[in-house]
Amino acid sequence: MVRDIVTVKDLQVWFPVRRGFVESLTSKEQRFVKAVDGVSFSIKDKEIFCLVGESGCGKTTTGKAILRLVEPTGGVVRYAGAGLTATYLKEANERAVAKKQMTKQEMDENLASGTIDVRKLTKDKMKMLRQKMQIIFQDPYESLNPKQSIYDIVAEPLVVNNLGANEADREKRVAKAIDDAGLRPPKDFMWRYPHEVSGGQRQRIGIAGALVLEPEFLVADEPVSMLDVSIRSEILKLMLDLRDKKGLTYLFITHDLGVAYVFSDRIGIMYLGKIVELGPTEEVIKGPRHPYTKALISVVPKPDPRLKTEKIILKGERPDPAHIPPGCRFHPRCPFAMEKCSEVEPEPMYVSQEHWVSCWLESGDVRK
Repeated sequence: MVRDIVTVKDLQVWFPVRRGFVESLTSKEQRFVKAVDGVSFSIKDKEIFCLVGESGCGKTTTGKAILRLVEPTGGVVRYAGAGLTATYLKEANERAVAKKQMTKQEMDENLASGTIDVRKLTKDKMKMLRQKMQIIFQDPYESLNPKQSIYDIVAEPLVVNNLGANEADREKRVAKAIDDAGLRPPKDFMWRYPHEVSGGQRQRIGIAGALVLEPEFLVADEPVSMLDVSIRSEILKLMLDLRDKKGLTYLFITHDLGVAYVFSDRIGIMYLGKIVELGPTEEVIKGPRHPYTKALISVVPKPDPRLKTEKIILKGERPDPAHIPPGCRFHPRCPFAMEKCSEVEPEPMYVSQEHWVSCWLESGDVRK
């Protein structure tokens, strides 16, 4: 049985809305921007799980919250990678119990399953865990320090985590990471600066920086959206090769359903801070059940111009995440909305063993 590396349950990331002086005096209720509002999914070992949605749906915030680059407001994030030692698990769980962040029973369950709740780790334990959980950022032009050489950029995680027996050992690790990222020979790139390489090579440097710590789990935040079309396939192929070579597991974030279809094993469709449909990629793309998923797929360009498909154009604007509508949050734009949709939020309804959708138009097995 394939184990789950990452399990996310009811994840929330709420940002308080800043209030003016007068409003703070007259209004008692604090409003929040609910960027992520109850997201649940799991990612299996060596799987590519893809989060897809329009800009502002909360997919990037979800990825950052898993790594605690953004602090979650609520929910559970469990990690069960092979790199967790028994000593690390025991110490991390005991500290969480001492800080009254979890009960003794929860600690015993974690130790029995070999998992850790990422949200309840102290700073030093989280620092150690980040050696196993890394991120590839979207923009290779903004994520690389122009004042540092490529060697310094890739070696920085080793320095921060005090890894490497000496400078020669660090240089060896950096060279290997750069080589794994497809920049060969590594010595031709190590002492250059970011402005001396192309956009595709910059992204490979970002990948090398993530690989240098030998992680098991990678959050890839739209890693090809800033690249030319001709370069995208090379980076995607590199990531697939790295999965096979190093046994990596990916959370792949994108707004491009075409990329998600060819690259991922399972897919989750996000809208306004929630996943509205989730299942195997082939099943979701070829048999979408949620109206929002159907609308996204209908506007994807077809390779054959003779294929005519009816486009579903959604009316209106996406609601403000600080004022989420009651009931199904998609109902103000849904062409099939019923009265019930504006009153009661739908629970996940299973249309197959691994495929579920949150929509009152579907009937099926409702599970919490």
